This record gives sequence, structure tokens and C-alpha cells, in this order.
Amino acid sequence: MTARHDMALVPGGTLLQGSTEFYPEEQPVREVAVGPVRVMRHAVTNAQFRRFVKHSGHVTVAEKAPDAAELPDADPADLVPGSLVFTPTSGPVPLNEWQRWWRWQPGADWRHPEGPGSSLDGRDKHPVVHVAHEDALAYAAWAGMRLPDEAEWEWAARGGLAGATYAWGDEFMPKGRVMANTWHGDFPWRNDIPKKHGLTTPVGSYAPNGYGLFDMTGNVWEWTRSPWSASHAEHHAPEPSGRPGLPMASCCAPVAPATPAVEGTRFVTKGGSHLCAPSYCHRYRPAARQGQEVHSTTGHIGFRCVVDA
Repeated sequence: MTARHDMALVPGGTLLQGSTEFYPEEQPVREVAVGPVRVMRHAVTNAQFRRFVKHSGHVTVAEKAPDAAELPDADPADLVPGSLVFTPTSGPVPLNEWQRWWRWQPGADWRHPEGPGSSLDGRDKHPVVHVAHEDALAYAAWAGMRLPDEAEWEWAARGGLAGATYAWGDEFMPKGRVMANTWHGDFPWRNDIPKKHGLTTPVGSYAPNGYGLFDMTGNVWEWTRSPWSASHAEHHAPEPSGRPGLPMASCCAPVAPATPAVEGTRFVTKGGSHLCAPSYCHRYRPAARQGQEVHSTTGHIGFRCVVDA
């Protein structure tokens, strides 16, 4: 392994994947056999990703201008390096108009989470963001690991609690305790729990689940190697190489748009993020899933890696 990581052994078993109580894409519930796997205890951090970039010279998708030849109808102003950045609104807005709180920010990338002028000062232990699927694959290969598939991720997130709504049980805030970095307040304008640095929190800020894994709920969505399907009935096997191979599938309630003018193959992301709120995106649950375009980068998507046990 190129880099050392803190891993937890997650035993194998039979997962009842999905849920019938929330969103259509989580249905139908199906049985899936999952083998034992070692899972990073937390998402890849900025410090870890910085070491990867230093040793490999990797340039992320957000740091490269989109290819004009592949996007002949794109606005030339969009064909510059950049990423999608969340901006709170000044008051209530219709929740089906994501353009109100997402903006295309030239110069935003993993080093500059809010765009030019922002930095990673004080965020070494925060999860890296503004990483595309291929960036996550590159890190995993460098580290001698791989991305989890959707079933492995969900099984690990449940922490041994079969059928529980959340990674810690069925109550969102047991005895009033905040269990994860999600949106508390009126989305997308009022968050009642302010953060010290940006909107993410340092990994390990909240209690781990039953397998000793942190932030399997909230903080950042996490990439998997499973191609997106609109339901479990249309399940597709994970790509062995992680390369895109399926046409785009539509999402029922997109959490974030694709990079302007860029659309294509989607892969499953899991876990929800700091932007998930009951009124908008009740996806801070192990069963929840979202399809994300592979070249899209945002300030609320990261990843963690696994190793076969």
C-alpha cells in the first residue's frame, strides 16, 4: 500500500438493501450477499489527498478546463477550470430550483473549496471535496485500494443494525444528541448549527457506527464504483475497472446538478451530506442513494476506500 490508512474490518453477511419508506430509487428491498472488507474509518481528508497529489502529480477534473470539442453547445464562459459551490440564499426559495443555491465557480477546486481566495487553512482533517469519480479512482489505485460498491457501502454504514433507519438506530436525534453533520434549520438559507471552517466538519467529529466507521451519514456524499440505476430492480453490477459504461439515468430529486454543460454517465453516491435536510433531502440514511455525473464536482462530495479482506 502506498499510503497508510486507518481501516476497520467489516464482516460479511446478507444485506437487506434499500427501503420502501422514503424515495422510489431505494426500492425494491433486495437481499445481497456482502463479503468481508476493510473500510477506511473516515473519508479521505485534505491532508491525505495532498500527499497523494504531491507523490503522484495528479491533476483533478476541477483543475482542468472541459474539452470544447466534447461540448460544442457549451457557453465558452463555462469552459474554464472550476466547480460547483453552495451559496445560502437570503431567505426561503422554491426547493425545486437548485440554481438558487448552487453556483458555477471558476477556480473552485479541492485546494480552494469556495473558489479563488479560499484555502485549506484549518481543514486538513476535513474530507476532500470537489473530486470527480476519476479522481477518487486515481487515489484508490495509488493507495492500493478501491472504491466500495453500493452494497458494501450500505452494509458497512448500517454498522450491524439491520433495518434501522439511520446508522445509529431509528431516532434522528436520540435524547437530543446531534449524530451527524446534516442541515439543521430551513434549507437553503438558515442553518442552526454554524461550522468553524466552511460547511464540512473534521472527520471523526461525531460518534462512529457499530463497525467503528465515522461520517457514514452526512458531512459529504461518497462515491462508489456502482453505476447508477433508477431503482434496485434495475441493478447493474459494479464496473471492475471503475470506468463508465452505462448511459445516464435520471434522478428523482437531484442533490446537486452536473457541472454546467457536462452530462453523461452517473455512478452511485451514498451517505448524504451537510446539505441534507428533512424538507429537501432526507438522504442521511444508509439506504439512501443518489446518482452523480462522473465529471461533476461539488463542495459536498468526497469518498473513502476499501480493501478486500
